[in-house]
Amino acid sequence: MLLTVLFLIGITAEAMTGALAAGRQKMDLFGVTMVACVTALGGGSVRDMLLGHYPLSWVEHPYYLVIVAVAAIITVLTSSLMTYFRILFLVLDSVGLAVFTIFGVRIALEMDYGFIIALVSGLITGVMGGILRDILCNRIPLVFHKELYASIVPVGVIVYYGLTELGVSEDITVLSSLLIVFTLRIIAIYFKLSLPVFDYQEKQAPRLERNKLWHFPRRTSTRHSYGFHWKKYGRHSRSAPSGDDIVSAASPQTPDDPQSPDDPHAPAHIERS
Repeated sequence: MLLTVLFLIGITAEAMTGALAAGRQKMDLFGVTMVACVTALGGGSVRDMLLGHYPLSWVEHPYYLVIVAVAAIITVLTSSLMTYFRILFLVLDSVGLAVFTIFGVRIALEMDYGFIIALVSGLITGVMGGILRDILCNRIPLVFHKELYASIVPVGVIVYYGLTELGVSEDITVLSSLLIVFTLRIIAIYFKLSLPVFDYQEKQAPRLERNKLWHFPRRTSTRHSYGFHWKKYGRHSRSAPSGDDIVSAASPQTPDDPQSPDDPHAPAHIERS
């Protein structure tokens, strides 16, 4: 009975977080409700389909959908007050993670699967809803780069599986696993604990001539220079230059080197002998 109550609290909290994520993307009421349902019930649905556990939880208990839809609508109506309940949301989300993990492990063990499948089942049930929520909201899933979240699930699975193998009663096994997952999640939130981040930025290294496989000679210009150039004219001049306007580039004229007196085109101010 306690586990069922905690499960209902967990799906309610997950539905409200899904509705808030949809609101940040400016979705309509249908989109908000859909994202809330996927967040709250998506993990269990994926788990049941992979393990062949039918009927799905929300098909067997349709009132789960009603609870999730009502939670989404309440979130929309009271969105201005949600900032005051941030800590409460984090606590309820931690409860939901613990409860979903236990449900996933129990179903896998009831179907006579071993430890590895039980671990995968607990992981999928605990984190897949949030992953689907973030995918629908077009962002990188938070469980991949934020505080310890999915990494806590294996600890709860190990505790549950170990106590079950030791023959400990079901109530003590469930409560111990719940407390372990919940406590670790709260510690991770408070101290902002996370796994090491892999940061890979590809950089284009400069290619040196000696590192190239094939070497080709540099291509030189094939243009020929004849030692002549055209005088510059005004931009409004359209007449072609005459032969007298061609100046040799081999012996350029400078202001400090006056033209020879024998030059027929010498300026008027140069005296001729």
